[in-house]
Amino acid sequence: MFEWRYLDAEGEELGSSGGFPDQAAAESWMGESWADLVEQGIQEVALFDLQQGQEAYRMGLSET
Repeated sequence: MFEWRYLDAEGEELGSSGGFPDQAAAESWMGESWADLVEQGIQEVALFDLQQGQEAYRMGLSET
């Protein structure tokens, strides 16, 4: 199970997505949703592997 954690410019957590059954599903959703998240003020996201209890990776959402 995976979820996205939403972060501001300072890396503070602002919320999270719902759960996804696997990394591919989470990444597909992000590909469709990142622009909406930017509009909500989300600067960065971290993909969290709930089963492993650790962050898989982190990325910024800016277009540049």
